[in-house]
Amino acid sequence: MSAALDTTAASTPHDRNAPPAPRDPAFLMRPERLAAFQPSRVSASRALMAQAIAERWKITTRRFDIGADSAGTAVYEIVTPGGTFSFLAYSNTPQRAGRTGRIIGRTWDMTGSLVEGVATERVVETTRRELPKLYAGRATPGTLIWCRSNRSMRVFDATVAALASGRQPDAALVAQSCYLMRNTGLDGNGTFGTRSFLALEEGHALRHPLAAQMLAAYMMREFAADLANRLAALQSPDAVPLSPEVRRFLGIGNGSALGLILFINNHPRLINAWIEARERAIAAARALPVGAGDERLAHLESLVRRAAHFRREDRMVYDAFAPSALIAEELEAVAGLVAALHAAGSAAAHPLDDLATEVAARFHPETEETLLSLMIELAPEEADRLARSMIVTEEMAVQPAMQAGSLRAILHREYDWALAMDLTAPGAYEHVWYKSATAEEPRRGPKAEAPPGTFNLGLDVPGLVQALDAALAERDAEEPVARLLLARPDLRQIVARVQSLAGLPYHQPRVNIMADSFVPAHMVRLMNVALHGVDKTRDYLARNLRGVLFHGAPVAADLAGGADPDWFYPPEPRA
Repeated sequence: MSAALDTTAASTPHDRNAPPAPRDPAFLMRPERLAAFQPSRVSASRALMAQAIAERWKITTRRFDIGADSAGTAVYEIVTPGGTFSFLAYSNTPQRAGRTGRIIGRTWDMTGSLVEGVATERVVETTRRELPKLYAGRATPGTLIWCRSNRSMRVFDATVAALASGRQPDAALVAQSCYLMRNTGLDGNGTFGTRSFLALEEGHALRHPLAAQMLAAYMMREFAADLANRLAALQSPDAVPLSPEVRRFLGIGNGSALGLILFINNHPRLINAWIEARERAIAAARALPVGAGDERLAHLESLVRRAAHFRREDRMVYDAFAPSALIAEELEAVAGLVAALHAAGSAAAHPLDDLATEVAARFHPETEETLLSLMIELAPEEADRLARSMIVTEEMAVQPAMQAGSLRAILHREYDWALAMDLTAPGAYEHVWYKSATAEEPRRGPKAEAPPGTFNLGLDVPGLVQALDAALAERDAEEPVARLLLARPDLRQIVARVQSLAGLPYHQPRVNIMADSFVPAHMVRLMNVALHGVDKTRDYLARNLRGVLFHGAPVAADLAGGADPDWFYPPEPRA
């Protein structure tokens, strides 16, 4: 991606004749705006589905040896133009003891592994032995992902009981959770000895960010449905399988919390690449020449109405985010605007750009971002190209020969928002980030309650920037940065970060994560919804989110025959 990205939209008065441009980071990188982003074709799960549908991946079940006690093994084979993969699923009899969605869990209803090639019996058995050890275990060569999931016990058991009695599960019950199993861990990129993402060769089917994790999640979703069908069949000769409609509606549950905020801090180039890809795709869609009767406008209207219906049926209650009923009502109004444009056309140079500008002025940010995400579907080739262009490294190095004045100029040009923060104000350093001794997970709590000497895991970008600026102010502008670091080695991290990320517009959310006013759920939602593509992200305590991946996605049987590319925003199954 180009570092010299022109980002003028939303920062200057709207020029109706200028070509649409990616939006200004000063506007876009505010937490409230980032939290309003919606899933799109460049989100990891949707990008994977677009690829699988276009390439007609073939997924077959090689083995499904699971008994009535739920214990056993399933092996799937995934054939793609970019390689063959095996998904190994180890099913366990559900237990209450040690059952948790946290990384400290030691009991899971299933564990799984995504492996390159056709897995041999030795790989199946070695993985069965090593995977439950987690950090003490080691993956076999060619392993991409280790994963774990637990059932939604009430919904899973009710679904099996319904199928065993010869009927589909109750639609209202299914719609309450929208999944049979919930992901409790997707580990790869070198963890446990898995293959590093950057080591994947050119042409590898999963050589774009989070693709391997998303395929593993998708296969857990497939396994959950297959398991429900198998258990029902073992209970009764009158059992029926899940209908295609219900099976597609059911995704895989996903819960996330504060660890994703540390991920954002540790992966600034990926965050920049993804947001830039989304913005470029939106700009390409806004620039499309459309007129009266254009089928692309009819398609967009259909997608907006589908999103409105989805939101109207959404049963989740949101605390930190807009109620779905509001967004549904506004999307219906947006659909009317699209219909009017389709009927009458527009004399504007860029009609879709004008439409997006009007929607931004009149409606909630989530409504606007939903429209923008759906507009990307009008430029699918460009979106798919961008989704596969995010291969970055996060290594950062100091440029010791850079002059102090040049480094300070970068600070004042790109971190003016951080320099403007009053870090002496009450509440500016109210919280500290730490690792829980019992749960082994990141936590954020009042600094006054933390034990003395607590190491702060949070990256204090505003504080570090202000400290670096103050130090540079005392140095000769022509002096090399190396001399500053000889005197102030504590500034090495922020110097390397500022130098390495210079020119990238979207790498850093503009927020103080230590402040009392910071709402963690905003950043967690950016990752969950926008980057991963999770739907119906219900928030808890303004920091934890739980939602659904692959909600409405084609099932394995659909892919080889050519599935519907507009699978997202599914309606609830008919009762």
